[in-house]
Amino acid sequence: MTSSNVAVIAGAGAGLSASLARLLTREGFRVVLAARNVEKLSALIGETGALAVETDVADAASVARLFDTADKAGTLALVVFNASARTRGPIAELDAEAVKQALLVGAYGGFLVGQQAARRLLVRGSGSILFTGATASVKGFPGSAGFAMPKFGLRGLAQSMARELAPQNIHAAHFIIDGQIAPPGQAADPDLQDRRLSPDAIAEAYLAVHRQHRSAWSSELELRPWVETF
Repeated sequence: MTSSNVAVIAGAGAGLSASLARLLTREGFRVVLAARNVEKLSALIGETGALAVETDVADAASVARLFDTADKAGTLALVVFNASARTRGPIAELDAEAVKQALLVGAYGGFLVGQQAARRLLVRGSGSILFTGATASVKGFPGSAGFAMPKFGLRGLAQSMARELAPQNIHAAHFIIDGQIAPPGQAADPDLQDRRLSPDAIAEAYLAVHRQHRSAWSSELELRPWVETF
């Protein structure tokens, strides 16, 4: 059975992606999860009925196979890019290959996923492509060059796509997650209530942006706990 509402979540894991998968499934989407290791998603697949595709977002052929598989589930409506890789440390000591991999996953991977999504949504004539950023998307902190570079690149990609695709009724948006996301399954500390972003609350914000009327689209949204400084 196919659905006309297919959502692809690239870089799926146990946190925000899992919250998105649950919410989108409840809202009638056919969810396709992309991850390097799909075995870790077995519980989520059992819970949501999502389709899982082993994917390396930094490999063009792998990303193309992901979307070819998603095509068989129905018509693409929404894509979320959650994949990232990071390496931290003093600039003089960073491992060059680790930094290269972070750039390939976090920025080039966003391009590959965004390109495949755009090709399909342009045919459909509507849909959303949402990119997950971080504080490092707008601030390069000491010791975080290996994380800030791909996040800055992803933000630039999202801005370019938003300006290019909006006149064609395709909604591209970037989310700055400015704070720590609460770990899945961890009970809230009563002394630290709401001091970490709820992944379920973030997922609701993503869906709300996807459903925005095109007369009032957001191209970027910052989400942070009420105690976070900025």
